[in-house]
Amino acid sequence: MSLAVNKGQRWSDAAIDLQHVEFRRQRRVILHNVNLRIEPGEKWVLFGPNGIGKSSLVAMMSTRGYPSSGTVDILGNRLGKVDVFSYRNRIGLSSAELSRAFPPNEDPLDAVVTALTAITGRWRDSYSEEEIQSARALMRRFGIEYLCGKQMVKLSEGERTRVLICRSLMASPELLILDEPTTGLDLGGRELVIKALSDIGTQDSTMSVLLVTHRLEEIPQGFNQVAIMGREQGDESQAQQDAASGDDPQPGTIVYRGDLEHGFTDQRMSSIFGMNLHVTQQQGRWSAFLA
Repeated sequence: MSLAVNKGQRWSDAAIDLQHVEFRRQRRVILHNVNLRIEPGEKWVLFGPNGIGKSSLVAMMSTRGYPSSGTVDILGNRLGKVDVFSYRNRIGLSSAELSRAFPPNEDPLDAVVTALTAITGRWRDSYSEEEIQSARALMRRFGIEYLCGKQMVKLSEGERTRVLICRSLMASPELLILDEPTTGLDLGGRELVIKALSDIGTQDSTMSVLLVTHRLEEIPQGFNQVAIMGREQGDESQAQQDAASGDDPQPGTIVYRGDLEHGFTDQRMSSIFGMNLHVTQQQGRWSAFLA
């Protein structure tokens, strides 16, 4: 049963406000005591290794998942208190989970334009010629207009990734969430996407953006705040020992919030990934390698 829209009550004025969030799955604690506040217009990176709980957080922040405890406020609406369909079209999302929600025979052009109504799978809904042309222009910007008329099931992983990025931008969202937006892209496709995201980061002062990644080299310019995820106790080498012994690893949480320069230190990256890493920055792009 859907929740009624509460028009009179607002919670946080932030684009995203997570307070003491915990998430459990089959009695295992995946996330514990996650706190993060993103103000309108800010450009953030959510960074951390695989398996740390980033996708679970993305599901909550995009109104597609719920915390086991704690509160999640998105664009002034508390998750679980307001009908998510009343504001989901204000959120642009690109993620692997969303990619699996489209019918196999969906036209990529329809996958982009249906962002205006926040649905997956065009049926009886209709759109103006201006809206269709806007979708085509987005696809042209990301080099995939040639996909119009094809089927989602027949696209490569990189092509699907770019379709989802176009969809996430279609409705001019107030909040943009990009979960691993360069997955499956070759070098040229990756740099095209990073350039477009750099333009958003440096030129769009109103849109709140959260980029989720585990690769330093794919962080665009213009993103100046980072939330780094790690284990609640110990480092990644301890998590590997727990896995080898059959024990569940410690829950994921946010271990650092702030600017990139103080976040991406050799010591912190080495602890999170369980190896001796050296971090560098050159011409506005980050990278790390085994020291």
